[in-house]
Amino acid sequence: MRRCFVCAADMLGPSDRHLTYPGGQRRTFPMACGSCGVLIAAEADPAACRTHLVESLAGPAFASDPEAPYGLDLYTLRSAATRWGLGTRPLDEAGRADLRHPHGTRAAQAALFALDATGGCPVSLGLLCRQEDRDDVLAALPGQAGWADDVAILIDGPVMAAVPVPVTGFAEGAVRVAARPLDGDFAAQRNALQALARHGWMLQLDSDEALSPDAARPLPALAALAEAGGVASIGLARANRVDGALSDVFPDVQYRLNRAELRYAGRVHERPVLERGWPDSFITLHGLIEHRLTLAHVRARSRRYEALDPGRGRPEEADALLRPYAD
Repeated sequence: MRRCFVCAADMLGPSDRHLTYPGGQRRTFPMACGSCGVLIAAEADPAACRTHLVESLAGPAFASDPEAPYGLDLYTLRSAATRWGLGTRPLDEAGRADLRHPHGTRAAQAALFALDATGGCPVSLGLLCRQEDRDDVLAALPGQAGWADDVAILIDGPVMAAVPVPVTGFAEGAVRVAARPLDGDFAAQRNALQALARHGWMLQLDSDEALSPDAARPLPALAALAEAGGVASIGLARANRVDGALSDVFPDVQYRLNRAELRYAGRVHERPVLERGWPDSFITLHGLIEHRLTLAHVRARSRRYEALDPGRGRPEEADALLRPYAD
């Protein structure tokens, strides 16, 4: 098993973690995923693991099976369930504590519910682009009108206050366009976009990224799930496609669904600043950000980033992005 059967990350490694089950059984697992945190038994078959997990998620509640070829704490279960459009609810205060202090030693138990595409916490949509991409970004917006009623577009250019732009499917004034110079600081640009949100949460995308309307509709429900667990940031899996070919850098999680007051840090490869670090976030697996790249852009990007922020440009990432996806 090269990739995790839950999140597909190529981050499986040795583990000495253990879980304790309601009946008192204690079980140690030799392998764990460094991304989602699932624990895996020796020589486990990924297809069998996935089938067992799907069956365990079929009812109104999830109860960990001490004989399963994998193990989940509640924090990991929360992410795993999103792959099948489900949310989790702790059964008691001990469960709520498990979410605040991952990865714990209690095997997961939780109530399950569908991540409804209606209701939840309203989410603003924020888009970063260059001036030459403005019209294409606006043309793609009507497809998002089914879930978003607040859209802010921030252009890399001379400073311009936000002005409303009419877009089919959106109420008057719902879509606004502003501008400020990027000036080689990606975190500052994202922070300026965050400040334009009218709702308590914002999804940010770049002009070369797309999230399908079907994948976007559960975002308010996911934001509500985060609020219930005291989470400030949600990571979405991103598929990098170089000249149309899926890259081996997958799922390339990007923390783009954030509380509006959250701020980013880092001139390049920017990430949200979380009070307690990663425990204040989780990963959703319900859909993909599609990232369109060209070979020329990949080869030039790392060199440009290294020049902007020496030591943080990740020049080795270019080679990884150019490797075709493999299981």
